[in-house]
Amino acid sequence: MEQYLDVTKDIYKKAALTPDVGLCCTTTPVWAFPELEIPRIMQQMNYGCGSTVNPRDLVNNPKILYVGVGGGMELLQFAYFSRQPSGVIGVDVVDEMLDASRKNFKEAETVNSWFDQSFVELVKGDALDLPVANASIDVAAQNCLFNIFHEEDLKKALKEMYRVLKPHGRLVLSDPISETPMPEALKNDPKLRGLCLSGALPLKEYIKMITDIGFGTVEIRAKRPYRILDPKHYNTNESIFIESVEVCAIKDPMPEDGPCVITGKTAIYYGDEEYFDDHKGHVLTPNQPLAVCDKTAANLSELKRDDVFVSESTYHYDGGGCC
Repeated sequence: MEQYLDVTKDIYKKAALTPDVGLCCTTTPVWAFPELEIPRIMQQMNYGCGSTVNPRDLVNNPKILYVGVGGGMELLQFAYFSRQPSGVIGVDVVDEMLDASRKNFKEAETVNSWFDQSFVELVKGDALDLPVANASIDVAAQNCLFNIFHEEDLKKALKEMYRVLKPHGRLVLSDPISETPMPEALKNDPKLRGLCLSGALPLKEYIKMITDIGFGTVEIRAKRPYRILDPKHYNTNESIFIESVEVCAIKDPMPEDGPCVITGKTAIYYGDEEYFDDHKGHVLTPNQPLAVCDKTAANLSELKRDDVFVSESTYHYDGGGCC
């Protein structure tokens, strides 16, 4: 394991032994579902920057993989939807974090009548070499882990997730991103990478890393302000604005014209005909907004019609689109 990953491991060993509430700042916590009680210790150890739990991914009792277990909160939430022995597999390289999660699940079992510890299988393993069989997982997830990796390791981690997913399986990610180039001094600081700060990529580069692995569909589900790295506290000449992004990458076949990337654009037809057909598989009915992928948005814009509106990206998508 490379030196910077050793530093990361040490950070999360300490965070497992002594919960560090300020280590990460989850921008979209999903605190509860009906009859779900999350122990306070799990909330304190929720070391993420967003949420990877979305009910529309979790139908039909899916097999779920979660890499980087934290205090177990998202694994408990996933188990809510997959109530079967080993329905959720949690993988972590830090022994102390696995031990802390096991302890937390014992508490969760006492306050949730539906929950059985057998629903979650905790396994020691590395994101770069997952101890999971090929094409065995319906939904894979990671929260604020992959941004720690340098580029070559990030490629390995993404390839591993792609390998273990079933066809049309879903990889749900939450990571920091930044459109400001990260200074080399920060980028190569192993502690700042371990703290999920200096590994933030620009969104387009982040998405390209995902699609280059082979994911045919990518949904940008949310993008929110996260942190500021300012010259007073960090080795940078300018303030760096970091956002958190929530993404779902689907193991669909790659379209001939490239991946479908959905960034929250919408098309509206407001002409006088019964409908508008672009003859590429998209039919728009009058004044009915349709979420479209960026490729479809570009194609519609190129038509230069005065009765079709295409919005800018909202970086929010929650289903019901053209792809």
